[in-house]
Amino acid sequence: MISHPPSDLADVRALAFDVFGTVVDWRSSVIREGEALGAARGLEVDWAAFADAWRGGYAPAMDRVRRGELPWTRLDDLHRMTLERLLDEFGLAEALDEADREHLNRVWHRLDPWPDSVTGLARLRQRYVLTTLSNGNVSLLVNMAKRAGLPWDCVLSAELAGHYKRDPEAYQMVAHLLDLPPERIMLVAAHQNDLQAAYNEGFRTAFVKRPLEHGPDAIPDLTVDPRFDRVADDFHDLADQLGLPENPRS
Repeated sequence: MISHPPSDLADVRALAFDVFGTVVDWRSSVIREGEALGAARGLEVDWAAFADAWRGGYAPAMDRVRRGELPWTRLDDLHRMTLERLLDEFGLAEALDEADREHLNRVWHRLDPWPDSVTGLARLRQRYVLTTLSNGNVSLLVNMAKRAGLPWDCVLSAELAGHYKRDPEAYQMVAHLLDLPPERIMLVAAHQNDLQAAYNEGFRTAFVKRPLEHGPDAIPDLTVDPRFDRVADDFHDLADQLGLPENPRS
């Protein structure tokens, strides 16, 4: 394990961002689109429970790949596998045709950013190379960025490594492709286990709190690992801590 002086960030050149929950509000977005689909099809569904169950299938699906039960599978296809199970569980299997299912599955391409994400990223981009480091597949991340106006310099995905986070290979891939040593890259994430895995690979770390990721009734764990280099309330707070001006240069 590599230990860094907590304030020594002068050599950081790139910020790599977890996306789901850190940059975009997946839960509200899935609920919104589910409610629109339900209204169009005359369906009574607890879309908040549906969104939570869909996201809840994320880690178990990846674990099936890690155990060798499935070959490497991109996230779009893992989402679709979970969706098919949920349609049965929520009594929707007869109500949604293939076009509806495909459209719903691609809601993950259409997630809305948190209110500070676009402007905060623009501030951070004044100094740093900005990249994704997500389990989302490349096409998903590109479509999301195009729709939401996310100003990435590049889009890097676990798909390129053939390993999901928190496998070491996902983090090593970013350092290799950016041609930077890990200590010159900072992972920015709302999930402490992601940050801890990146720390173990030599990355610098910034924990951005997203207490509403799992909804207003959830009780988030906002205790902080003292090894993290920065802890911020949002991207603008992070930009302030890193000494960036308020308004990006045009």
